[in-house]
Amino acid sequence: MARILVLQHVKSEGLGIIEKALRQKGIGADFIKIFKGERIPREINGYDGLIVLGGPMGVYEADVYPFIKDELMLIKNTLKNDIPILGICLGSQLLAKAAGADVYKGKKKEIGWYKVELTDEGKRDGLFIGLPEEFTALQWHGDTFDIPENSKRLALSELFPHQIIKVGKNAYGLQFHLEVTEEMIKEWIDVND
Repeated sequence: MARILVLQHVKSEGLGIIEKALRQKGIGADFIKIFKGERIPREINGYDGLIVLGGPMGVYEADVYPFIKDELMLIKNTLKNDIPILGICLGSQLLAKAAGADVYKGKKKEIGWYKVELTDEGKRDGLFIGLPEEFTALQWHGDTFDIPENSKRLALSELFPHQIIKVGKNAYGLQFHLEVTEEMIKEWIDVND
C-alpha cells in the first residue's frame, strides 16, 4: 500500500476532504504533528509522497518557528528525489521557498471565497484537465511568494497572482484551501475570533 507523509502545523488544519480521497485510492497517511512538537525528518525515506498543510506562521519567521528550517530541508530533499509534493497555503509558500523563491507578506489578506483562474499552462497541465477554467475557492492567507526557477504558474486570483504553482515534475503548491470541510471552516472562525 502506498503511504504519504503529512506535515500538520496546527490541529485545526488537517487533511479534510483529501483524507477520504486518499482512502478511496488505497493510500495511507502518516502525520507529523508539528503543533505537538513531533520532529520533522530530514528525508522522506519510505514514503511515496509529501503533503504540507497550512498554518498561521510565515515562512520568513524561522527565528520564531525553528521547525521551518527542518521543513525546508525535507522539502528540498523530496524535490531532489522527484517524489510528489502537495503544499497547501503555508505548504505552497514553503515549497516556493525550498525551490529558491522569496516569500513575503502580501499587500492585503485574502480571506473568504474568491475566484481562481487557470493560466494557459494550468489549462494544459494533466492534473487540472476537466477542471473549470475559473472556480471559486476558500482563501485564508496574507503571504505570497515569487515563482521559483524551474516552476510554472498554473493559476491566479485578482489579489494574489500565484495561486497554483508547479515545481519540477510533480510538486504542486496551492495558495487556496481545497481541503476544507464545513466543520473545519467553523473551527477556523472560532479559533480566529
